Order: sequence, then C-alpha cells, then structure tokens
Amino acid sequence: MKTIRPLGVLFVAMTVFGSLIAEFAVAQPLQYPQTKKIDHVDTYFGVQVADPYRWLEDDNSAETAQWVEAENRVTFGYLEKIPYRQQVKQRLEKLYNYPKYTPPFRRGENFFFYKNDGLQNQSVLYVQKGLDGIPEVLIDPNKLSTDGTSRLGAFALRKDGKYAVVGISRSGSDWQDFYVMQIDTKSYLPDTLQWIKVSGASWVGDAFFYSRPDAPEKGKELSSKNVNHRVYYHKLGTPQSSDELVYADSAHPERFNNVGTTEDARFAILSISERGSGKQGNSLYYRDLSTGEKTFHPIVPTISDDEYDVIENVGDKFLIRTNRNASNGKVVLLDPHSPDGRNWKTILPEKPEPLQQAGTVGGKLIVTYLKDVSTRVYVYTLEGKLENEIKLPTLGIAGGFGGQRDEKFVFYSFTSFTVPTSIYRYDIATKKSTLFRAPEIPNFRPGDFETRQVFYKSKDGTNVPMFIVSKKGIKLNGMNPALLYGYGGFNISTTPGFSPLRLALLEQGFVYASANLRGGGEYGEKWHQAGTKLKKQNVFDDFIAAAEYLIANKYTSSTMLTIQGGSNGGLLVGAVINQRPDLFRVALPAVGVMDMLRFHKFTIGWNWIPDYGSSDNEAEFKALYQYSPLHNIREGLKYPATLITTADHDDRVVPAHSFKYAATLQEKHQGDNPVLIRIQTRSGHGASSVTKAIEETADLYSFVFYNLGISPKY
Repeated sequence: MKTIRPLGVLFVAMTVFGSLIAEFAVAQPLQYPQTKKIDHVDTYFGVQVADPYRWLEDDNSAETAQWVEAENRVTFGYLEKIPYRQQVKQRLEKLYNYPKYTPPFRRGENFFFYKNDGLQNQSVLYVQKGLDGIPEVLIDPNKLSTDGTSRLGAFALRKDGKYAVVGISRSGSDWQDFYVMQIDTKSYLPDTLQWIKVSGASWVGDAFFYSRPDAPEKGKELSSKNVNHRVYYHKLGTPQSSDELVYADSAHPERFNNVGTTEDARFAILSISERGSGKQGNSLYYRDLSTGEKTFHPIVPTISDDEYDVIENVGDKFLIRTNRNASNGKVVLLDPHSPDGRNWKTILPEKPEPLQQAGTVGGKLIVTYLKDVSTRVYVYTLEGKLENEIKLPTLGIAGGFGGQRDEKFVFYSFTSFTVPTSIYRYDIATKKSTLFRAPEIPNFRPGDFETRQVFYKSKDGTNVPMFIVSKKGIKLNGMNPALLYGYGGFNISTTPGFSPLRLALLEQGFVYASANLRGGGEYGEKWHQAGTKLKKQNVFDDFIAAAEYLIANKYTSSTMLTIQGGSNGGLLVGAVINQRPDLFRVALPAVGVMDMLRFHKFTIGWNWIPDYGSSDNEAEFKALYQYSPLHNIREGLKYPATLITTADHDDRVVPAHSFKYAATLQEKHQGDNPVLIRIQTRSGHGASSVTKAIEETADLYSFVFYNLGISPKY
C-alpha cells in the first residue's frame, strides 16, 4: 500500500542546435494586450502588497476569457512566423512514434499491461490469459472523447481479478469519476461515483473504500478550495448516495484521509495527513475487518513530520516504512496491539542512501535505494536478511517490483537518459533477471550520446550533483546551445529518464543538463528540508550555480543557455530570472506556482505549505515575499526571452498564477525579448494527450531555436 500524496509532478525538459539564421523576426517589437489594472491592495503584517491583476483569478469571467484569447492570439501569431515550426513538430512525431509498454501485473491467470502503439493520445490497457496468451484491449481511453483528452486514472483490481474500479479524468483535470468493470465480459456495472480526488480504491469483497472532498461549487470546479476529504464505503450495485461514510473530520477540513487494505483484505489502514498545518507526516490507524468491527485503532495517533506507510501485514503484524528517527527511511515490524515505538522491531535499518520503494512479493521484501541519483535494488527475507542484489544494466532508474504473495516472478522497468524504458523479468527462485521487452526506436543509436555526472559547489559550498547529456565528442568551447532543467521540491527526485522528444535537441548538438537541487529527495529528508520554507533560497542558489558551472566549464554561454521547469520548477524558473536575468537567454516556466502569497487559496494549494510555508505566518511571509516570482519582477529590466505555458483545466496549480505573472512581466520588462504566454485548452497540469504534448513541445523547441538563432537540420 502506498500513501497517496498530491502534487506529484511529471515534467520533461528540452533544447536544440543548428546554424545561425540571418534575420530575427523575434527582434520586432511585440504588441501585447493592454491588461486592465485594478486598485487592490492586501496587507500582510503591516506590509501593503498591490495585486492589480487580481481579477484574472476569476477563470469563469468573460473578461478573463477575452484576455486569454488576446494573449493566445499574440503568442500563436509569433509562433506561426517561425519558418520551421511544422518541421519541428513532424520530427517530434517521428521520434515519438514507436511502441511503449509498462511492466505487466497479474491477477489470477490474467496479466494486464499498458501499451501505446506510438502516437495514440492515451495508452491502452490490455489483458491476456497467461504470458503466452493473446493480448486483448480491455480499456481504450482514446474512444472516450473525440479529442483524446479523457484519461484512465485509477485502475484497482479486486484480488480475484473479477472486478476493477476504473477512474476516468477529463480534459486534464485531477477530478475523476469512478466506474466498475466486470473483467471477463469487459462490461460496466451501473455503479457511477463522481467528484473523486486524491484517492484510490481498496477492495473488500463486493465493496471498496474510496475518498473524496466536498463537491465543488458549480461554475468553480477548477478553482474551488478542496476541503473535507472523507472516506466512503461503496457496495456494488448501489447508488453513490447510499455509500457509507466511514471516516470524516469536520474539525480539520484540510486533512487528507485515505483507507487502503492489506492484500488478504483482513485489515483496513487509515492514513491521515494535514500538510496544510505545515507538517510533513501522517498518523496511522487500523481496523481488523475479519472481526466485523467498525472502529479504527491507533498505530500512530498524532500527526508530526514523521511518515508512516504500511507495506503489508505479516500475519497479525504490520511491516511499515517510516522515517521516524531515520531521515533516509527504514522498515520496521510492529504488533498493532502494542504499537508503542519501544516495541517496534527494526527489519531494515536506515542506510546512508535514501530508501525509495519497499514492497512484498512472492514472500520476499524487495527494496530500492537511491545512490547518487541512481537505483540500487535488494531482495530481503521478510525478517530482514539480505539475499541478493538485483543488478541493473547500467546507472539509471528502476521501478515496479510489485505483485502478490504467490508470485513466482516479478516485472520491473529500467531507464536512463540514453536507455529507452525497457521491461525486465526477475525470477524469485533463481534470482535471475532477463530482458522481457525492449523498445525499438528507428535511427536511434544510444552510442552516439554520452551522460556525465558532475558535482558542483553551490553558493554556500554544498556539493550538488548534475547530469549532463550530449552527443559524444562535443567541443567545450562555450558555443554549444544548452538547456538546464530543474525542479527542487516536495522530496521529489529528478532522476535520469529517457525522453524520445529530447532527442530532437540532442541530435542537433544541444547539451542537456539536469540539476539535482536541494528540496528534492535525492539524498533523503535532510536534502529535502534544506530547500523548504525559510531555506527555499538554497534551491535557487543551486540552480544559478548549475548555470554558472556550465558556463565556466565551457559547455555553453549565457547567450546560448535555456532554462526550464514545470510546476514547482516553474516557480524555480520565475524566481531565478528575477534574481539573475543576465545568466539566461531563454526561459520556459510551465504551470508555475508564481503567486507565493496566495497559492494556498486555491484547490489543494494549502497542501504545499510544508514545503513553502504560508503568508499567514509572519516569518514565512517575509521569506515568500522576498522570492515570489510575481512580486519580484523589476521595472525596466531586460528579461530573457520567455514563453510561459499553462492550461485552462489545470486544477492543481490554477492558471491564474501564470496569468498574473505574464501580465506583470509584459508590463514591466524592457527590451526586444519576447514575453509570451501559451494557454492550452482542454488540458491540465501536464498535457492531457500525446497530440497536445507534441504540439506544445514543438512550440517550445521552436521558440528556443528561434531565440538562440538556430535553424534545426532535420
């Protein structure tokens, strides 16, 4: 079982090389829309803060819609003048067009896996009887909407594989509707559940647990604050209105409450988090379903900064992953009847490397650690005795290793910057891994590229790792175009993964750099905490130092350097171009958290307070106000060429962040560099379909090429 944590972020970075073009249409002055300003001022601890574009927070107003239309008209008018824009898009389509698979997973005699034939907007879920069976389409989300923007979210199989809860989201929204499928007939039961968010589904017989907040106010589905997250119990064949309320806490409306079940369905585990209070961890309760009891008993009754995740039950005891007194994580065994910490038995003690995943499968405990941002995999007995390491092909990232107690083998994935995601099969008895499925990408030769890992010093002397990917044999003469990507937050590690779209940059001579900034999870909780709240400036310092390293070591120059980040990484880009606009030529902030004083007022933004702090706290307000991208744009400064991206259905980081930021940047910056905002329709926090992802990437790449003076040779 996994603790569900919102704000996950999935984002791929980009860039390219070629020959200089003679003339720059980009040098022509742009006529931006005249954005109305209002006289609105907020006071924080005696400090008056103007918010003249507050009206853009209303995503339902006709005036906001007109502004969006006017901005898109300027942006797409600019992009349409780039002569090779369609050529770039066609190259991306060609690079992306190969079959992609996920590792199979099993229920009973059936195996399930996802596959995308190449350019399908959504991956298709297949089922087959046995590994030698013929795959059949089980769910094809591409048929759920005319534009391919309906997505398959939750897919939770009952243990016997007879039924599955199917979650569907639309147009990129985080909201899901739940349906129930009978697997053998591929037909749906009448059950329909609406307004589900931050929830999976956990089966017990002919029923399942799920969670949902209050339904949003009509007309404000994408911006209303999400509160009162409750746990419900749904019985098959009944309407949602009759679902049993299992757990609610009206006294704490900003808590997330989720229930999971153990594989044998004996125990229900309730995890409660309250990140809006600034606490990182969760409390933990259990219910023994075999007795028919309705009470949740405490394992860890109070919420602190410590995290607890029940891996599985071993008889009447629980294996738990926790960072309690172990910032890098450990695994313990406890008797829920004696939950006092003094009675916990350590199964896997803390290591110098952070613990990433821990799961039971085939009677074993398989654990992954992150060592210098690369995966290490180990197999233990349930008592904690090391049996063997699962050797990986090279340095990279592995994931998966999930399955049931009776599995004989397990599948996992492996990838790196130059290794497309491949599927391996690990035999539990023989302890051997074999390649199960590897993609074939036409005209891609991994040997043409190389990856270096370097360590550079940040402003305060901290060693920060960074991956640098390029063609083999590039000259370090400071003339190479480069793209630097960063995230730096929420304990999320920026790991080496393959992107076919990135090849369109690398093959043109770009240097791609991925910096592992503080705030992430690359070196455990201490690394994470070093980039949060009052220490958030460390993240920006790390990123600036990464750019300075690339320039000092002649990988590139400030006139050839692009930076990119999405979500929390969009905040990163916005902050550093305020602090060091001279260091970068092009900036690509995507779906960024740009208004650091009001982020907690929308949807689940309050959930980010443990990382950012809150403007309701005086000390944290001062820190936020000092770096908030929106509030630190300086009048008359020459900013890099900037293309801001957001989407109309982003109900995680609402588009108002980017709207207000774009209006302010267009108002205050000087010089000929374009400052544009591209607002995607029927999309969310990340592209809602492959088509939209390729279209957006083509526009970003074209913008980069154009502003670096590059004409790509495809």
